[in-house]
Amino acid sequence: MKLLLIYPKWKKLPGQTTFNLPPHGPVVFAAALPGYVNVSFIDENVKDIDFEEDCDLVAISMMLSTQVKRGWEIADKFRERGKKVIFGGISTMLHAEDTVNHADSIFLGEAEGRMEAILDDFNRGELKKVYNFMLQNPAIESVGPARRDLYDRDLYNHKGVQMVDLFHASRGCRFSCYPCAVTYLGGRAFRPRPIDKVVEELATIENNRLFVVDNSLAQNKEWEKELFREMIPFKKKWISHTIEDDPEILDLAAQAGAWYVYQAVYDTSDYIKERVKRYHDYNIGVEGTILLGLDNQTEDDIKRLIDFLLEINLDLAEFTVMTPFPHTKGYDDYLRQGRIFDFDWNHYNAGQVVFQPKNMTAERLQELYDYAWDMFYQDESQEAKMFRLFCNVALREMKEGTYRQRNRELANKSFGKDIVRKI
Repeated sequence: MKLLLIYPKWKKLPGQTTFNLPPHGPVVFAAALPGYVNVSFIDENVKDIDFEEDCDLVAISMMLSTQVKRGWEIADKFRERGKKVIFGGISTMLHAEDTVNHADSIFLGEAEGRMEAILDDFNRGELKKVYNFMLQNPAIESVGPARRDLYDRDLYNHKGVQMVDLFHASRGCRFSCYPCAVTYLGGRAFRPRPIDKVVEELATIENNRLFVVDNSLAQNKEWEKELFREMIPFKKKWISHTIEDDPEILDLAAQAGAWYVYQAVYDTSDYIKERVKRYHDYNIGVEGTILLGLDNQTEDDIKRLIDFLLEINLDLAEFTVMTPFPHTKGYDDYLRQGRIFDFDWNHYNAGQVVFQPKNMTAERLQELYDYAWDMFYQDESQEAKMFRLFCNVALREMKEGTYRQRNRELANKSFGKDIVRKI
């Protein structure tokens, strides 16, 4: 059986450094397919779709709200050619009510242990319109190594920088943050993968650089410490969301190869300032994630926050505007209050204001979002700061003997031998 797996493209935000990471969801899904399925994969962000490709079934995996309209277009074209189309992924779950109108079937939930029965339905010509497993998560022990062999590696580098591979050590989240849909998607239980399964997958990943995409690693201290201890021998260099603010854990994370972390910066407190400093004390970089437009923020609050960011020695900053994604508390509140004025999912990219803020106009919030990017990167561009982080990790890799010849060839080509020799 031939299955064509597609990850739709989306429009990148203007003014920001554009690069493409190898997507995680599709290759995790592919690992859950029965062995008799022959999978071909197209990430439309780096490769065009051949709508005449020979296949038995088209599967469209969508992560972002900004992918859904393109995903629907792709499905419509294949269905016009007589192909059956099934959708899955995070944004299929968030936009199921509309997506079902463009599909022969939609899959809601996690795929492990489910796909063989669904494909049996397909082979009998009895494919159901909806398969909903959102309240029935599979055993976390069943999650195996992702199908990274489906990637075309040459398509995932940016100006000589080898892009990270995505990897997850847990699912679910015990927190319930206001803008986030994780509680709806996977429940509020933290579900760590068994450490032996984590080690098994790490052993299959050739890339020396990883993005550990777990919602938060700071959910169970003992598990976190065990995870980092087991990661040390692999000598990977990795990025993650927040880790525990604990000296023992920070030390283990540094030994395990923590490259930099995403740290939410939500106020101008000494705690945040010291938090960033503690990361740096362990040679861990920090990318601040800053959400603008919450109801407790005034225009002056946002300006003070931006000034604060320039004082605390962040390595990078990523600004987003509050976006009421479907099935979040924000969406429910703003919809009830009549504050959402834009329902074009292409605009739900966390860089475009689609609702009426409480303490300013939508136009003013959009201006402050642009102002934040301009001010933080006024002296050094985002790309230059990213290159600085790359240089730091490259030096560490060379010191440990894990800097690969392929990295050097790409860097020589993009930056020149003189620059690469200096790092």
